[in-house]
Amino acid sequence: MTKRGIKKNFLPKWIILLRSGSLFLGIILISSWKLKLENSRPLWEYPLWGFFGHQRINRLAVFTLPPEMFKFYKSHIDYITENAVNPDQRRYAVKEEAPRHFIDLDNYSDSLRLKLPTYSWKEVTEKISEDSLNRHGIVPWHINFMKFQLTEAFRKRDVRRILMLSADIGHYIADANVPLHTTRNYNGQLTNQVGIHGFWESRLPELFSDNYDFFVGQAEYVKTPQKRAWQAVLKANAALDSVLIFERELTSQFSEDKKFGFDERNGVTIKSYSKDFSERYHTMLKNQVERQMRASIKMVGDFWLTCWIDAGQPDLAQLLGYQLTKEEKDADTAEKKSWLYRVFDVRKEGDN
Repeated sequence: MTKRGIKKNFLPKWIILLRSGSLFLGIILISSWKLKLENSRPLWEYPLWGFFGHQRINRLAVFTLPPEMFKFYKSHIDYITENAVNPDQRRYAVKEEAPRHFIDLDNYSDSLRLKLPTYSWKEVTEKISEDSLNRHGIVPWHINFMKFQLTEAFRKRDVRRILMLSADIGHYIADANVPLHTTRNYNGQLTNQVGIHGFWESRLPELFSDNYDFFVGQAEYVKTPQKRAWQAVLKANAALDSVLIFERELTSQFSEDKKFGFDERNGVTIKSYSKDFSERYHTMLKNQVERQMRASIKMVGDFWLTCWIDAGQPDLAQLLGYQLTKEEKDADTAEKKSWLYRVFDVRKEGDN
């Protein structure tokens, strides 16, 4: 069975985080140490979970908010943008984190898949063990859990938690809208298409999203948050076949040296899908990536608005003067460094 994540302990010589505007590129550079990944595949074949896409979605969601919320969120837009990637950075450091990003619908029978969206977390854990649920992913339930947490943060007017939770829920919502987050074949490892996850979620948005139409209208209240989370997951899953089939068809038309190329990023040469292959695949998908990014942006704004309304619509103008204290900034920095150190610990994720 496959594992999601790093299989064995390793010690890279250095890690560089490159910042360019609102874009953070986490590039892991290996020198003199051997990186041991599942099946000894090279690092480029493993999904890096779309830092670019997550940050852009969170940033653009701010512009869907009503005036009562917009000024507050706009004043903290850099924080919400940059911290959109925190859940991914925690994936290999916090044991409970990974299952929050996906749900492998193909591990459930057709009859059970129809019932799952109707179950609350309490109800589903009475029918299926938590171990089994976590093994196959819990993203729709976790989005609902995050909704309650963010509502409570608004109710308490806890600015730091409002910002942290707004950034986090945006990440999980975006993941729920990615087709490859709804299947055990999440990186094409079951169909000889390893690398397709990062290709769809990172490479395509980086190449083409400047031409996407991201005007999605105003945020709207969500009456049934868990139902909305499941609708996103099921819609994404319905697009999965084309994600895999089109890539396989196109691969049969390209030689290895034409399918892949090498890019220079800040002096680092990395192997990536060629622009020609990427353009052809993007065309075959007929704006699928754009549609899913638009759906994510709208949904993130909708959930932020819903949490604020359910908290009694607190006056956010009174919170505009908030700035992180030095102690809070130091605590945030220390926590993120701890994720980095723990990413190299031996920790297997569940069979998916």
